[in-house]
Amino acid sequence: MIDKTRSFEAMMLAYLDSAYNLARWLLRDEQNAQDVVQEAYLRAFQYFDSFHGGDARPWILGIVRNACFSWLARNRQADQALVFDEERDIGISDAKSPVAAGSPEQSLMRKLEKARIDQAIGSLSPAFREVIILREMEDLSYEQIAQVAGIPVGTVMSRLARARALLRRALAEPDEEKQK
Repeated sequence: MIDKTRSFEAMMLAYLDSAYNLARWLLRDEQNAQDVVQEAYLRAFQYFDSFHGGDARPWILGIVRNACFSWLARNRQADQALVFDEERDIGISDAKSPVAAGSPEQSLMRKLEKARIDQAIGSLSPAFREVIILREMEDLSYEQIAQVAGIPVGTVMSRLARARALLRRALAEPDEEKQK
């Protein structure tokens, strides 16, 4: 048991921050994310004997993802409908990049832009939010994301394209309102 514990800690604790980040974005609540990550790590430890080596990161993040979606289903907060509106989701212009470092005004502008981006990501459905988080924040490959989410690589690419389009649209809306 001590060897199993040491092996588990050596392989899986390195990904605790990534697990929490994924859970926080999927659940949109820090306390629930902490609880779900703890539950997921307990589940991972319980089934650690079934892990046969390889890349531990997608394995543990897959368990965290599944625990998040189980929590969402139990609490009826899952809005997982993948509705694609071709007119709405295609042909969206790029958003402006954050202001460069410098003055207090620029620092405030960066904070406001970060809050806008966080809000836009948070407004995505869980299926889109997870691929954005895993790709852009956790830097997982398409293959790793497919392994975590249990979906084909083509679906990962499709969801990622849709999520990016939705984010571009959400981030471009305030600029469009200013022009009116």
